[in-house]
Amino acid sequence: MNISSAIFDCSSPDLDNCPPETLPEFAFIGRSNVGKSSLLNMLAGEDGLARVSPTPGFTKLINFFVMNDTWYLVDLPGYGFAQVAHEAKSRFNEAVNNYLKNRASLCCVFALIDSGLEPQAIDLEFIEWLVRSQVPFVLVFTKIDKISPALVEANIAAFNARIAKWFVQPPVSFSCSANTGQGRPELLGMINESLTAIRQELGRAAGSSPETPVARKEKKLPRKRPDQNRPW
Repeated sequence: MNISSAIFDCSSPDLDNCPPETLPEFAFIGRSNVGKSSLLNMLAGEDGLARVSPTPGFTKLINFFVMNDTWYLVDLPGYGFAQVAHEAKSRFNEAVNNYLKNRASLCCVFALIDSGLEPQAIDLEFIEWLVRSQVPFVLVFTKIDKISPALVEANIAAFNARIAKWFVQPPVSFSCSANTGQGRPELLGMINESLTAIRQELGRAAGSSPETPVARKEKKLPRKRPDQNRPW
């Protein structure tokens, strides 16, 4: 997949204020300082897509970006940032929870994990919540260029071992570096495969060619989550 356009659409404080569900959505989330903004800029090939701030937890709204005029990249607030009042943090968490559990056009969540750290309780708790809530997700291990390959491998193996009891088969995972671009083709390839499957489903439902593009504001996605036996 080539990214020919990445356009900011809107910021929403909660689910009720999110834009109409006219495009498939792929959401990115991780704890503060996981490198989410840098990763999103790397994916889009555009440095200014998501603001990279020295202050962890800068993202406080649900941000929607239209990619190639065919899908939404959704930048979710990070979890665990310390410089937000407890009451405000609870509101952010509630908004994110509602979005993840109830947004019908959400195809997949990319859960970002810092590969430079041993398994963190806050990440494990979030992954367990995704599993219990039946939210489709993949793991994205970030910052793999920051430490030795051996330590990256050890930390990823340790994380997978901690979550193994929740799965019959382990979730799909990717290893990425915002600095080198490693992992970009794989992440965009997975999104492209998902979009192809959606086009085919919409084409069958409409009795049209499966190659008909998913056009913004022309077709509304089915009000259901993608099949749990999804190709990704």
